[in-house]
Parts: sequence; C-alpha cells; structure tokens
Amino acid sequence: MKDVENILILGAGLMQKPAILAAKKLGCRAVVVDGNPKAACVSLADDFYPVDLKDRKSLIELALKLKSCGGLKAVFTAGTDFSASVAAVAEKCGLPGHSLAAAENASDKTKMRSCFESYSVPSPEFKKLKSLDFADFSSEEKYTFPLVVKPVDNMGGRGCRMVRSKDELDFAAASAIRHSRSETAILEAYMDGPEYSIDSILYDGKLFITGFADRHIKYPPYFIEVGHTMPTESDRKKYCQLVSAFALGIKSLGLTRGAAKADIKFTEKGPMIGEIAARLSGGYMSGWTYPYASDCPLTEQALAVSCGFSADYLENHKIPLEFIPPADMKNAEQPFELYDVPCLRTSAERAWISIPGVIKSVEGLDEAAKVEYVKDVLPRVGAGACVNFPRNNVEKCGNIITAAPTRVQAVEAAQEAIRKITVTLMPNNPETDAFLAGFSESSEKGFPPSAYPLDEKAYAELEKFRSELTVIPADAPVKPLMPDFLNKVALSGAVDWNYCTIEQTLDRFDRLCPKHKKMDSYVFWKALIRGGIQGVLYVAAIE
Repeated sequence: MKDVENILILGAGLMQKPAILAAKKLGCRAVVVDGNPKAACVSLADDFYPVDLKDRKSLIELALKLKSCGGLKAVFTAGTDFSASVAAVAEKCGLPGHSLAAAENASDKTKMRSCFESYSVPSPEFKKLKSLDFADFSSEEKYTFPLVVKPVDNMGGRGCRMVRSKDELDFAAASAIRHSRSETAILEAYMDGPEYSIDSILYDGKLFITGFADRHIKYPPYFIEVGHTMPTESDRKKYCQLVSAFALGIKSLGLTRGAAKADIKFTEKGPMIGEIAARLSGGYMSGWTYPYASDCPLTEQALAVSCGFSADYLENHKIPLEFIPPADMKNAEQPFELYDVPCLRTSAERAWISIPGVIKSVEGLDEAAKVEYVKDVLPRVGAGACVNFPRNNVEKCGNIITAAPTRVQAVEAAQEAIRKITVTLMPNNPETDAFLAGFSESSEKGFPPSAYPLDEKAYAELEKFRSELTVIPADAPVKPLMPDFLNKVALSGAVDWNYCTIEQTLDRFDRLCPKHKKMDSYVFWKALIRGGIQGVLYVAAIE
C-alpha cells in the first residue's frame, strides 16, 4: 500500500473523524471536503477544500486534479447523505466502489423501494409524494393507518414521522417535503416490530456483517433513536433471516463493492427492510460502538476496500452465516457469501435530551466521563444553544458510549453517566413555558411526552394543589415534601428520558438548588411531572 497517497473524504463533521484518522493510519493523505469550513474535523485534514457535497462537478474536478498531481487512491464517506457523490467521483476517476446507478438507487427512497419491489425483497408498500400533486393525492386516496412519511433524500430522521390519522397527514407530508432536497416525500405502510441497524462491507461476492445493533426508538409520532446496543439480543435464526433479507436488498440495488448499511425490522411477517444506504452508518455505530465491541478497525477496513484491497481483518475473523430467505422468497438464490465478524463484548450508546428552551449551563460531563466502562462523552450543544425536545436524531443534546464485558454493565454504565448530566435552561422562555404547561400541536397529539406520566387519579390529586394554594417555602428541601400521589410513580421505578426516577430527580434538585424562591406547590409538582429536573430547576430559579 506504499503507492497510496491521497484519499478524498467527503464530510468534515464528527462522523468523519474515524475516516480521516484511518486514512492517515493507512499511510495516506486525508484530503477532506465539506461545505462548512468550520466543521468539527477540518483541523485533522492534511488538506481541506470548502466544497458543497452536492456539487458533483466541483468534487470531480478536485478529484481529477488530485489524481494528476500525486495520485488518488480512493474516495469515501461515512455518516453523510452523499454516497452518490462518492460513486460519481469514483466512477469518473476509475476508482473502486459501487456504481453511480447503484448508489443513486440507495440514495433515493422511491428508487430504493422500486428496486426492492422488482426483486420481491420484503419492504413496505409505498407511494411517492410531490409538493405539486399532494393536495389532489391526499383528497382522493383512502388509507390504512398508521403510515410513515419521510423525505426521499435525507437522513437522521429529519422530516420523518408516523401518521396516525388523516388529520395528521397534511402537516406531516408538508414537513417531509420541506426536508427533501428534491421536494419529494414517500408515504409508506408502518412496520411494527423491533428495529435493528446493520453495517457491512461488500466485495468480491462476499458480504461481511460488521455490526448488528438493537435500536431503541421512542417518542411517537417521531422515531427518535435514544440509543443502540450491540451485539443484538436476537437469536441466531432471526439474525440470519435479517441478514439474508439485507443481502437480497443489497443485490436488488446493484451494490457490489464498498459499505452498505440497513435499518430493518422483524415484523409478524418476518424481516422488512426500512432502508439501505451505500455507506457506513452514522450515529456512532461504525466509528465507535462496533470497534469497541469487536476490536475491528472497521473504517480502516472499509477504506482498504475502497482502495481496491482486501479487508485483511475481516478475512481473518470471519464466521460463515446461514442464508435463510424470507418466507415469500423461498426460491431466492443466495446473492453473496455471507460472513459475520462478531462482537467480543457489549457496547452501548445512549443520548441525553432536553425540553425546549435556551441552555444556561451543562453540568456533570466530567463526572459522567468517570463512570466505569464509559468510553466517550460527546456533547452536541452547550450554553447559549437553543434546544427542543427532539423530532429527529440531530436534535439530541449529546451521547454517551460505553463498552463492557456484559450487556447489563454496558447499558447501566451509559444510563448512570447520563443521570450525572444536567442541562439547565434560561428563565422566562415562552417555549419552555408552553412545554411545562402541557401544550401540544393538534398534529402531534401526545407529543412531547411528560417526564413522569400520571394516571387520571394522580392528575386529579395534582389539581387539588391548584385550589389549595399551598407553597413550598424558600430554600426548603423538596424531597421530604413529595405528595402521596407521586408515591405510586416513585415505587414503580419509572424513569424520565434521562433515566432518573422521581426520587433521584428530587435528590438532585436538593443538591443543585439548596437556595430557591418560595414556590407555588402546584406549579412545582406539575413542572416535575412534565419536565423532570429541568422543569423544577426552571421554575425554582431566583431571578
């Protein structure tokens, strides 16, 4: 590999950090492009060019220049929407990789679904939505709810949500179209069942599974991934069924050399593919959790394949997998040799999130990093940032990544670390006030959720505080004052979105806020129920 000099990497965000470091480890120069000259990893590049990743013409011109002046061995991305840009550059420069046609099949969800349909690969029924024809479409069609609407060409869950009734359809479709570069959305049947993420490397007719994680999705009507854990808890037969469906989907798209990742569910009918992308996954899976769990230098192996080499680590650690085609594809031929590169331990990723507002401070990051088995504490936002309860996977506040000998240890470490982090909000914010008041848009019934949902009897008990006009004295510890109607929630062990029980939240409040103003009891306890620690710190702030 001494002749390798330049690798062109599309994207300079945090998700591209493993690729930049891997290029250097392979003895290459990392030439990085991104439309944002202030992206997180610009400083790591050997050369950086501010090029929009949608601008294929400029990308190709740069690649040809690199090829003529010192050599270009590969073009690569991970965790971006631009695998088709990668394929366009590779094809023009005669570099190894997926064909442009295949990458475009994997970049547009309507093309993708059409490929699956033509090969009878299991995936939901769908319809294409354009902004110009949506009004007529929505007025004429009959639907079976729930449905899912999403942009055809975006990632991270932007513009993606469940549609539970006809009343939600117009708003949801308009949002999906707005989040699409081509102003196109896809409406599809909802798939019910546990969800998984799969990463893989494909070349020379061999498909290596390089990460298979359980995804943890919450907060309908949106699909917020609050974390993932690998290896999966699925049994071996289900594992092979899901991998086999994934392999058939890859074949239908025409992918042949490089990375491929899937979001896939196991429904009552068996495997059902959500989507397949012609790249390694983002969300910390390919660059963090899988290498921690397996010791496999995955991004380095993917880069080697993009350079035209074999993936030595994968070849030396592979285990054959059984091909089990979906039930309605009994005669399907095995498209590739299937191999697993298994995990040796468990790695868990979990996110911490915030209610709406403007951040005043973030505390506890150093304490979180000291928790046993924590590998990374990765904040996304800090003081002064506007935050919201997430409607997509880029609106979370940060991530914890752990690696441990057992699943229980890895998951508990991640949750303990998040419990140590407190995001305090600035006072007098209308968005925070609306959230704590329980406001919800008609098109988002039940969203955002409460930190500690109550049954009707408990809510009736809470309402008594409104009429009784009782107060919590200034500077008084609040945990001893917890009302009886909250005991049931406390005893149940219910946790909020940042893994805190009511008792843990009250302990934290008394520790962080020993000095506070006199407070209306109804306002305080409602803020606790609705907003957890953030809610009570907000209403208790001394202005």
